[in-house]
Amino acid sequence: MEAQKRGTLFVFSGPSGVGKGTLNAKLFAEFGEQMAFSVSATTRAPREGEIDGTHYFFISMQEFENRIANNDFLEHAQFAGNRYGTPKSYVMSLLEMGKNVLLEIEVQGAMQVMERMPECVSIFVLPPSFEELERRLRGRGTETEEKILRRLETARGELAYADKYQYQIVNGGDLEAAYQELRSIYLKETGRV
Repeated sequence: MEAQKRGTLFVFSGPSGVGKGTLNAKLFAEFGEQMAFSVSATTRAPREGEIDGTHYFFISMQEFENRIANNDFLEHAQFAGNRYGTPKSYVMSLLEMGKNVLLEIEVQGAMQVMERMPECVSIFVLPPSFEELERRLRGRGTETEEKILRRLETARGELAYADKYQYQIVNGGDLEAAYQELRSIYLKETGRV
């Protein structure tokens, strides 16, 4: 019996409104049995309907600090007074089981992961233009003008990092074309071509 092939870690970033979630959902629909989403740890309280170990690992601030001291995060950050991090032991156990792990993460966290796990496959999803990204964010109709402007400012900063990723996919509105590009990267990197 041949040894189980180790999984591949995919680090996936891009500005809000670019279609990351939709592309990831399509990838999971096709290859879900080979894949797992990375689950982050957080110090914030669970929101209604959130399940520990499914949506997040909900841990205390003390446990979070202990994990930092024990180097058990691939990356960690603080947002709105709460801590968030990607548990290294959790990701490594999935990879050892042969699962390909998908980590959808913002740019600062992605840079930390790429530094700690240079063998990861990094993918950045780009809009066809900044104007199109703004149109998409406004088209959602779900956020205040202030929030949209904040997201656009964040996007400007994130787009500056796109060339630090191994792959860039432009989601220009033809979702199927963008997905086929993602699919071919996945197949190439997992050796399933």
